[in-house]
Amino acid sequence: MRRNLSNDHQGPLSSRRDFLKLVTSVGAGLTLALNLPVALAADTTNAATEAGVFAPNAFVRIGTDNSVTVIMKHLEMGQGSFTGLATLVAEELDADWSQLRSEGAPADASRYNNLSWGPVQGTGGSSAMANSFMQMRTAGATARAMLVAAAAKLWKVPAAEIQVSQGILSHVASGKSAGFGELAELAALQAIPDPQSLRLKDPADFSYIGQKLPRLDRGKTDGSARFTQDIQLDGMLTALVAHPPRFGGKVSRFDASKALASPGVVEVVQIPNGIAVLAKDFWSAKKGRDLLSIEWDQSAAFTGSRDDMLRKYRALAEQPGLVARADGDATAALANATTLIEAVFEVPYLAHAPMEPMNAVALVNDQGCEMWNGEQFQTIDQSAVASALGLKPEQVKINMLFAGGSFGRRANPHSDYLIEAALIAQAKRGTPVKLVWTREDDTRAGYYRPMYVHKVRAGLDASGNPLAWEQRIVGQSIMKGTAFENFAIKDGVDSTSVEGASSLPYQIPNLQVELHSVDHPVPVQWWRSVGHSHTAFSTEVMVDELARATKQDPVEFRLKLLARHPRHLGVLKLAAEKAGWGSELPKGWGRGVAVHESFNSFVAQVAEVSVQDDGSFRVERVVCAVDCGLAINPDVIRAQMEGGIGFGLSPALVSEITLNDGQVVQSNFHDYQVLRINQMPAIEVHIVPSAEAPTGVGEPGTPPIAPAVANALSAATGQHFRRLPLKLAV
Repeated sequence: MRRNLSNDHQGPLSSRRDFLKLVTSVGAGLTLALNLPVALAADTTNAATEAGVFAPNAFVRIGTDNSVTVIMKHLEMGQGSFTGLATLVAEELDADWSQLRSEGAPADASRYNNLSWGPVQGTGGSSAMANSFMQMRTAGATARAMLVAAAAKLWKVPAAEIQVSQGILSHVASGKSAGFGELAELAALQAIPDPQSLRLKDPADFSYIGQKLPRLDRGKTDGSARFTQDIQLDGMLTALVAHPPRFGGKVSRFDASKALASPGVVEVVQIPNGIAVLAKDFWSAKKGRDLLSIEWDQSAAFTGSRDDMLRKYRALAEQPGLVARADGDATAALANATTLIEAVFEVPYLAHAPMEPMNAVALVNDQGCEMWNGEQFQTIDQSAVASALGLKPEQVKINMLFAGGSFGRRANPHSDYLIEAALIAQAKRGTPVKLVWTREDDTRAGYYRPMYVHKVRAGLDASGNPLAWEQRIVGQSIMKGTAFENFAIKDGVDSTSVEGASSLPYQIPNLQVELHSVDHPVPVQWWRSVGHSHTAFSTEVMVDELARATKQDPVEFRLKLLARHPRHLGVLKLAAEKAGWGSELPKGWGRGVAVHESFNSFVAQVAEVSVQDDGSFRVERVVCAVDCGLAINPDVIRAQMEGGIGFGLSPALVSEITLNDGQVVQSNFHDYQVLRINQMPAIEVHIVPSAEAPTGVGEPGTPPIAPAVANALSAATGQHFRRLPLKLAV
């Protein structure tokens, strides 16, 4: 049997744009203040959600078995969000860490929205801890207050005399004590306190925040953690999709007879962007897909190549673009500079390449649609799937599982693979369907970090001080055509294309940043650290070139230009000190530095490289300093800096997606290389003590590593390094 579901399908974005006013001019702090009481009080008129369970708010559930379950609104994809969020609750609840459990929240923006984004639930932008810090602490404090009220009522003592520690409530004068579980049912009957009346802990009294705690995303070492691939439902079929070989291609006609005759194949379904084969297991679906005979209509398909695109990008970089930042008169200052330096920087398309490729389980029936996956973009995906199936958003239930990495890919603005799963499941109404993308599917039919060209011109005076900086950036917009367009694109400038350059912190009196946004059918989206992934490379390498051109030490040069930015200075000084900046290195070694702010966190890295006689090189050591405000869990922060460095080393050393005649050349890890364990350098991470509000750590470790390595190579060889991945001239 075969079915065609491709007719008249409309993408979900246009119908959602008005609904998704994602971020307004209201600041995140005000948004938090407005949403916090609502989020905590939603659906909690009765604090007991079921017999014997105390659920005072949307984030905490305490059972009579003494367990404390924290409902996590943010996806755990390896970055430690489950541990960090639970730490905030446990701190104010005064629970024992052994009591803590974690559970992914359902898709429900009325209770679980990302407070940094407005009325949208999702994980990204290194925002999990930043937007949840007060919310989750208040949730824990609310539960604690109700437990104390229950104990006071039961023991007939003043609430002020009750102490809570390590999950035990006690009253010293009477000698009475009880665990959370013993008081859960009575606590559920107490009045929910106004969040504004709660007294949160002074940082001096923190017992969990700032400490290393065991991770809560348990089960990853013994196989008990549940990922999408682990889901097994009665009667479930596995689906694989044959996608067009070129972007913009469509199915003209197909013959499924051989596929349907293959053992295990149950059905073949046409969907808008390909042909799906449904089978009883993955291998049967894979063999069936290989037997499909498809004639593709490629009349409107993209047929360009990387080299052709680069030539066009370079030509555009010679022309003025849309202005993203304009301080002073850069053109006039450049004309009067004593020293003028020009450089063109190029970075390629990049795949996200998470260890777990895209997948989702979907069941469509008379009640609606239920999905299981490593869910990162709940509100976007819920609305998109509903639109594709002709349902109301509330008819789409999404179960959030662990994700084996994402790096932005699972937060797809078009909900691509989730819509695929839902449409295939609609064709087999009543039967659960597991959609699986192979590594080749994800590499060749996925979404990419855009390719960019930067042209930078900088002028210095006779004393070696920067007078002017002009930077032109050419690449695709990741926000155009998405629900974020109205917020992210102003006067034609996609803020995510220029971030990190338009916010350059160095004291340069005349500074201009311009943008050319290029339209291509190559699908693009955010990639770990978004625009900072390429702007940090161009800006930090250029700063080093200015320092070397005037024979100034790269660290001292930066310190002078960052005098007005104490947090940049703090990480730069710490990284340089811990790395032994200025100390002697072995012959053939070089040391380089980079400092960059992203997602309100500040990171400096010093890289040491060794260059071999055969022209190869190795990154030997990286010293990283990070200022991310209050350190909730230092161990998680260190892990994220280490992971971000490893991730950023992949495009610095080996990763790139290339196109030839409209087709992606790479297919799997044999030709889309990522960093191997034997290429990982020794890493030291140093955290700047801070009382500032916590900021993100999932992404800020990535941007500085490529420029730090490039600068180290320049120090070792005297060569310029302006293109990624880095290669020595021989």
